[in-house]
Amino acid sequence: MDRITFSDVLPQVFSGQSDAIVSDVWRSAATFERGRSYLIEAESGKGKSTFCSYILGYRNDYSGRIVFDDCDARLFTIADWSQLRRCQVSCLFQELRLFPELTAFENVDIKNRLTRNTSRLQIREWFERLEIADKLDTRVALLSFGQQQRVALMRALVQPFSFLLADEPISHVDDRMALVMSQLIREESARQGAAVIVTSIGKRLPMDYDSTLHL
Repeated sequence: MDRITFSDVLPQVFSGQSDAIVSDVWRSAATFERGRSYLIEAESGKGKSTFCSYILGYRNDYSGRIVFDDCDARLFTIADWSQLRRCQVSCLFQELRLFPELTAFENVDIKNRLTRNTSRLQIREWFERLEIADKLDTRVALLSFGQQQRVALMRALVQPFSFLLADEPISHVDDRMALVMSQLIREESARQGAAVIVTSIGKRLPMDYDSTLHL
């Protein structure tokens, strides 16, 4: 998959205030291309997580069109969405969606088992770089939120993807660790020739973005 296009898309929740909306995405024409990096800036409540949900197919409560290459998202079957999320689009969710009863390594490995995309040695090296190698066998429920964000990042990176969504990925880490996370994202997205789409309400992932859009 090479591009995702939003054409005059508007979440239904905003339909009553459509005339007042000024956005680079909602009620606009926005195209996201593989191999490029994008920053989506928004105030809280402007729909950044909704934007991610539309790309992942978790919601379809919008007017307008969302097109993957030349395929309208409204025509996708459940199987189409499953395949897209398995091999084309990966996401680091704002709320992380980790399994608290599993260890940090198990949370990453359970995703990797679906595609066998990343070696266990590589995963362990990522744990080292993200400075949580000592948490490999610790249940996620016992980790801080910042440590959990690093686990969620690795889980997002272990699958094949053409587009990586990162919804407020560094909200609970310091600036030094944010740089480490950014470097890891850049390396893996470059290896896969993928696009990176980052959302932010203030704390930006440090990266040289090709485009910055405002919701």
